Amino acid sequence: MAQLTEIKVPDIGDFKDVAVIEVLVKPGDTVEKETSLITLETDKASIEVPSPQSGIVKELKVKVGDKVSEGSIILMLEATTAEAAAPAKASEPGGASKQEEPAEKPAANVAPPSEKEEEEKTPASVAAPAPESVAPPAAPSIPQGDIHADIVVLGAGPGGYTAAFRAADLGKNVVLIERYSTLGGVCLNVGCIPSKALLHVAKVITDAEETAQQGIAFAKPGIEIDKLRGWKESIIGKLTKGLTGLAKQRKVKVVRGTGRFTSPNMIEVETSDGKKTVSFEHCIIAAGSAAARIPGFPYDDPRIIDSTGALKLESIPKRMLIIGGGIIGLEMATVYDALGSRISVVELMDQLIPGADADLIRPLHKRIQKRYEAIYLKTKVTRIEALQEGLRVTFEGSSEGGGPEGTGAPEPQVYDRILMAVGRRPNGREIGAEKAGIAVNERGFIPVDKQLRTNVSHIFAIGDIAGEPMLAHKASHEGKLAAEIIAGGEKMKSAAFDARAIPSVAYTDPEIAWMGLTETEAKKQGIEIEKAVFPWAVSGRALAMARDEGMTKLILDKKTRRILGAGIVGINAGELISETVLGLEMGADMEDIGLTIHPHPTLSETVFFAAEIAEGTITDLYMPKK
Repeated sequence: MAQLTEIKVPDIGDFKDVAVIEVLVKPGDTVEKETSLITLETDKASIEVPSPQSGIVKELKVKVGDKVSEGSIILMLEATTAEAAAPAKASEPGGASKQEEPAEKPAANVAPPSEKEEEEKTPASVAAPAPESVAPPAAPSIPQGDIHADIVVLGAGPGGYTAAFRAADLGKNVVLIERYSTLGGVCLNVGCIPSKALLHVAKVITDAEETAQQGIAFAKPGIEIDKLRGWKESIIGKLTKGLTGLAKQRKVKVVRGTGRFTSPNMIEVETSDGKKTVSFEHCIIAAGSAAARIPGFPYDDPRIIDSTGALKLESIPKRMLIIGGGIIGLEMATVYDALGSRISVVELMDQLIPGADADLIRPLHKRIQKRYEAIYLKTKVTRIEALQEGLRVTFEGSSEGGGPEGTGAPEPQVYDRILMAVGRRPNGREIGAEKAGIAVNERGFIPVDKQLRTNVSHIFAIGDIAGEPMLAHKASHEGKLAAEIIAGGEKMKSAAFDARAIPSVAYTDPEIAWMGLTETEAKKQGIEIEKAVFPWAVSGRALAMARDEGMTKLILDKKTRRILGAGIVGINAGELISETVLGLEMGADMEDIGLTIHPHPTLSETVFFAAEIAEGTITDLYMPKK
């Protein structure tokens, strides 16, 4: 008699009573292992549930519209002959079945990565030691903590959770230590994600204001700040819940608390239930960074806030000073300006966002200068006095002047709120690194080699703590690589972090994005370059959107014509820069880009037009012959 197997909904994280939106098979269908059976829809995403084994569908137990949870029966499956012969092996990795491996499998002593227990078995016919790709058991010299792991990841931001999940996918026993109650780190909880939610709202407000020029006038918006804050928090909640589910699905153990090294193979974690020790074979430090402060100011006054405080959106101040004209400060200025605050920005350097080329900044500066109360360049704050009526600020400017008209430092001003946005500092000195012998430099960074190893060979560091640029997408790339190097053994000995470009984006209005070599860097390094600049004033798409102030610039090698860098300023610049990053990584030259057909009319074709300018083939502009 044929054996029937109940196929059930597997572990899908914390989701319960999930709707079945599609049934992908019917009775009589033959399915292979990993064939999708049904599609579920959560509040986060759609999930296809695969078959854990091959066989013939005999009976469906669900239909579209049903609600299911982990363990719900999907269907009855008649196993094929091979599957029926070893049911325990099919459903329980590492089960007690002694069924021999199929003849077509290689005679290696390493099982598929998903079967962790099988990795530690050696067939009786093989008298050789375990292969190098299999991690040996803990050495006797390594003390065992309350919890032991192959890999411990310290910090659950984008780099940390990526490292943990990738290591788990590669068969490692992983512990993820996070000081906050939710996963995702600064980026997801109090950084990248909530700021983009508020920037979206700011864009809606300013777009509505500006459509009056096209004959569409709206009344002044009513702002329900509690509702806005709740919407922002709901986005964070969806994403953190999703990460918790992904950790559970991968069997990553999450330990919540503040972790510090006590030795090269041990971390002590201060949890809500007391101290716990976690021992490890390898560690990936992903402990991130914190907001920097200028010493001497009255930080005990709640009216002085950092970016975390700004994102709490507790109220909308009438008059607000942003100290620091970098990306974080200007993004928050964009939000609060749209919500109704009178904004002033003070920056020590001679331009906003000093890391970008000046020509990219000009369209942004020109636009916000009309909207903001003041922009002070080459100016610093020397004193902040906490008064009942507000925060009195004293400025100091260079002889060339700091005001918008170059008239020197302004007179002392009183503000309702001050945002301190003068950069971030790495947390290298906050984790007890010295107890593990880990080198930390004078700025708080942990130096690493091209494989992201610290000076302690079994400990890696990634993300903000491992060096600039302090960007989430750099951290996640590094996290995946570190996990693969640890788990990969011999085949990953030559692997290295070798990204040719890491793009930067300021999500201001207009956005600014750049990657690779800048003009400023080329001049400093004496590199011979050419540049090709396409003005959005002749872009049909930009004109149709009433936002033609932008430009797209390509920087190319004068001899090889290959792309070396790019800069874009304009709406959605952050969505456009990736094509140029790919071009740099692939070694594309101007002809490659100029012969690639782009859809019209789009903003993306501005990259194509810039390449045509470099090649001298553009017809959408008249370019005098050189």
